[in-house]
Amino acid sequence: MLIDIYRQLGIPADYADRCGMPPQAECAQLVDAGLDMFGRPVLLERATRQAWRQLQSAAAADGETLLLVSGYRSHDYQRQLIQRKLDRGQSIADILRVNAAPGFSEHHSGRALDLACPDQPPLEEAFEDTSSFRWLLAHAARYGFRLSFPRHNTQGVAYEPWHWFFEGPGVGAAAAERA
Repeated sequence: MLIDIYRQLGIPADYADRCGMPPQAECAQLVDAGLDMFGRPVLLERATRQAWRQLQSAAAADGETLLLVSGYRSHDYQRQLIQRKLDRGQSIADILRVNAAPGFSEHHSGRALDLACPDQPPLEEAFEDTSSFRWLLAHAARYGFRLSFPRHNTQGVAYEPWHWFFEGPGVGAAAAERA
């Protein structure tokens, strides 16, 4: 099925070999995580939802407001996202610098969050200049989250200060202690 989608979208046949990201299966057990900043329902993997709530509460206790922009995305949603960009005239090469091909987006796992803060446009690099981002850098690992695409990442994906991945309990805490 993904081979057909790749052919439709013009994704190179060797994408999986050169993208630098592991394949991501669609999460089979999703739970309601509330609404995103636009009022749309968000689904997450159960442990991720729990960690997200803890992260959000801890940030609020420190005076930071973290907003969800997106969570789980299906392979088909990712396909539609890429198709819309192609329809607007973007090249597949440019799109794949900022969006993983279906089957490789961390959002498929239900463990990826795109985050924002009030009074800032979402999904923009300027998020790195906010106190919310600085708070995430200092505290997110305690809750099992890591910044997926820092500057100059090995995957060759554009810098995304808003994109955080839940690695699991204890994983982030161990990373924070090593830092």
